Amino acid sequence: MNISIIDEVIEQLRTMPQHLQWQVLEFARILAKTQVQGTPGQELLRFAGSIPSDDLQLMREAIEQGCEQVDTNEW
Repeated sequence: MNISIIDEVIEQLRTMPQHLQWQVLEFARILAKTQVQGTPGQELLRFAGSIPSDDLQLMREAIEQGCEQVDTNEW
């Protein structure tokens, strides 16, 4: 079964109450006006290799020490 995204959205909208349909419409309008922000990756390639390897090693170690731990009380 190959349903297009538009058809799937329409199918979902048909089952929603009208106030939710309005919310979906407003959200779609906002998304349509949204502009992509940021810098394309191609433009960032000129920075490749610009961080000294010693600094990269320090960053790697800091990440491993700080990110590989689970705090079960965090949530």
